[in-house]
Amino acid sequence: TYAPKLILLDISDINCIRDVAKEILNCYGCVDILINNASMKVKGAVQSISLELDKKIMDANYFGPITLTKAILPNMISRRTGQIVLINSIQGKIGIPFRAAYAASKHAAVGFFDCLRAEMEEFDISVSTVNPTYICSYHRQPAPGNWEASIWK
Repeated sequence: TYAPKLILLDISDINCIRDVAKEILNCYGCVDILINNASMKVKGAVQSISLELDKKIMDANYFGPITLTKAILPNMISRRTGQIVLINSIQGKIGIPFRAAYAASKHAAVGFFDCLRAEMEEFDISVSTVNPTYICSYHRQPAPGNWEASIWK
């Protein structure tokens, strides 16, 4: 039995993810189940969402989970056991208006984890993707001109 340890991670900060994974592995030795559940979304017309915000959404919803997964994966492969779960979104399967950046990031994640599932079968590592329908998320009302506040976390 291990005492719980709180480790803070901003999944959109790709540069710190490997260090956090290393800290987790150093502390516990392994990860049996990795649940990727962090997400960011924004609502707006394609022409009104900046490329900067598109990239931030992609970092949080695609590059973040795959970077963390790739950091933990070698340990699972060496032990030939483990389970990786992606909590994604129904918008990873269908796109709806005013959610282009979010839907694109979720589509990309589904594609990655579908491929990973096939590749990990030989190592007895289970990879699952859960695509729930709409959920109520925390949302801040943005101040005028503050696009970051329009992000749903």
